[in-house]
Amino acid sequence: MPAAKPAKKSATSRPGAAAEQLPGPDEAGAAFTPALSAELERPRAVLTGLRGSPPQLVHLEGGSTRQRVALALWWAALLNCEREGPPCLACPTCLRVGGGMFADMLLLDGRAGSIKIDEVRALRPLLGEPPRFGRARVIVMAEAQALGIEAANSLLKALEDPCPDTCFVFTVPQRERLLPTLVSRGWVITLPWPDPGQPSAGALREWEDALARFLERGGGWFEKTAAKGAVDAAGGQEVVLLAQKALAARLAGRGAGSLAASFARIPTALLPVADELFGRCQEALQAQVNPGLVLDYMATQLYALAQGRILR
Repeated sequence: MPAAKPAKKSATSRPGAAAEQLPGPDEAGAAFTPALSAELERPRAVLTGLRGSPPQLVHLEGGSTRQRVALALWWAALLNCEREGPPCLACPTCLRVGGGMFADMLLLDGRAGSIKIDEVRALRPLLGEPPRFGRARVIVMAEAQALGIEAANSLLKALEDPCPDTCFVFTVPQRERLLPTLVSRGWVITLPWPDPGQPSAGALREWEDALARFLERGGGWFEKTAAKGAVDAAGGQEVVLLAQKALAARLAGRGAGSLAASFARIPTALLPVADELFGRCQEALQAQVNPGLVLDYMATQLYALAQGRILR
């Protein structure tokens, strides 16, 4: 798909464009800001190099959730900006992308829960149509690890056939959180990995402290996971990833954070067992097993490891 291909309609020629209230530069720009840091210069350069002939599927892994999603929006702006060069983030098209108002960008958001098969099926009629206003239709799967197995398989079928002028972009903490067949169909761009020694924020810190207390005292965890609406699939994945980061900190000899310090209780010889445990938990969450049960299983197994035992 040539980069110089003209848009089918200018942004100002859209039906109702005169009455449409565009987001301001500050409002729209806030959506892109996490993607503009100096540490993401290399991923931005890679995406810029792909602009002339964009792949059908790009995976953005590593970094933080905010950085991954912001870079996905930046990619949509790059492919559709009305000016030459990097996305200007100021033209009507860029403002619409940043404000979530661009008709040729669809966002399926796994940050708040699982991405359902019905949402994926709803995309199918669009895939055979050209973009309505821009050069490329961009379908963003934010935190695509939230795809259920059925939804992921439905996407695979859609990706079997070329979709002209349509680009998918998946954001995911680690490519291993996706079906291998999905990973193999796209380009993987890795953002700088976050420092596992950095403290967690907000609600995740509560989960971190609760798991650390459970490993030390053996109590308080099940009351937390049993509370109504305590955790959904996406939240469960974040908690498991939190534990994986704590394990990485333990292996690196960094004790920052209550959970990493608690992992010092686990004998070195049993650390590989913990790593395998986290993989099983991620697979169970992708298979839509009850998140509370998965986290209870993880905590129980970790408690046993901290006692020098392996539960069968």
